[in-house]
Amino acid sequence: MRVIVVGAGIGGLTLALSLHAVGIEAVVCEAAPEVQPLGVGINILPHAVRELTELGLDGELAARGIPTGSLMYANRFGQEIWREPRGKAAGYNWPQYSIHRGTLQAILLEAVRARLGPDSVRLDHEATEVDSRADGATVRFKSRTTGEALEPLSGDVAVAADGIHSPLRAQFYPDEGAPIWNRRVLWRGVTLADPYLGGRTMVMAGYQDVKFVCYPIDPAVEAGGKALINWIAELRFPDETEWRREDWNRMGALEDFLPRFEAWRFPWLDVPAIIRGASVVYEYPLVDRDPVDRWTFGRTTLLGDAAHPMYPIGSNGASQAILDARTLAYELATAPDADTGLARYEEARRPATGKLVLLNRGNGPEQVMQLAEERAPNGFAHVHEVLSREELEEVAANYKRIAGFDREALNNRASLTPPMQASA
Repeated sequence: MRVIVVGAGIGGLTLALSLHAVGIEAVVCEAAPEVQPLGVGINILPHAVRELTELGLDGELAARGIPTGSLMYANRFGQEIWREPRGKAAGYNWPQYSIHRGTLQAILLEAVRARLGPDSVRLDHEATEVDSRADGATVRFKSRTTGEALEPLSGDVAVAADGIHSPLRAQFYPDEGAPIWNRRVLWRGVTLADPYLGGRTMVMAGYQDVKFVCYPIDPAVEAGGKALINWIAELRFPDETEWRREDWNRMGALEDFLPRFEAWRFPWLDVPAIIRGASVVYEYPLVDRDPVDRWTFGRTTLLGDAAHPMYPIGSNGASQAILDARTLAYELATAPDADTGLARYEEARRPATGKLVLLNRGNGPEQVMQLAEERAPNGFAHVHEVLSREELEEVAANYKRIAGFDREALNNRASLTPPMQASA
């Protein structure tokens, strides 16, 4: 079997590694002429770390990521709403890692080229169309540099892992239109600063209209006693507001958002100082798409943001793409034929990710911040005055169940490494 993977992002590269591991040929085609370390920090949750560990990447993750020890939700006054251990500290068999998106992509790309060969990733190949048939698929490309048509590639299966603006998804959903903006904008940056709350804590403060998220992402910096802190400032704008199209590389302006955070000086973190300390700030409108009732068309299927773009709430975007990739490779390797494998993949992943897209629209686990703001807009002496422990625990547990990283279920779930590979 041969699979054409369109897109060299986290999902596409994980899929290539997973296919190679089960003996399926894969070639990755990427629109960009060069793979650059775009974006800033992301979190890889234990269910995704498990999959990368089974691909033999645990050493690289441990060397280049921060194992998150705890997660804290706070209100806009810095008062603690909820705190819980994360990763191995919470009893998972695998850590949670905070890492630069570009670093993770580089780890995956290096592994693909080392295992599949230097020609396994073809750059400057922008997919324009796919001919998806009952017996295979042919993808047509053009050079993003010159605009010229390139030689088509054919395989038994084609996978669109080319992001929220996937031209292949648009071929199957031509009337879908632009991604849906929910009137929120994110500004993202990284700042070298003093560690806070023990140096392993991910913080989410505020509520849905004004929010600040931060966590350390680089273990190499720790040797000098400092932390490289990835941060996200988020604002909601009035419904009549228009904004620029989302772009991971667009520069942001401090005057667009910093004034809303000037008073956020907590005993444990000076938010305006963190924001001002970044050398570069990126701007990104918060968008997603409605869940669809079909991913697979003939021998072509969707994966990652091309299948289920979601708000970056609950730290799940990259993790869900990794789960997609591992599930698809497993099903193609264990099914009696490609069509059955594609059907099983979609059955396993589409309903689950559709629920997650909708849950994230309702703030996901961050709903506790919204409830605290609504019930105690001027703050509280103790969070249990406004939110019971049982209510807080249920919000956290419900999200873990839907997102696939309930601790006991994950620790006891069967491996997505096929039996023949595990015994080889």
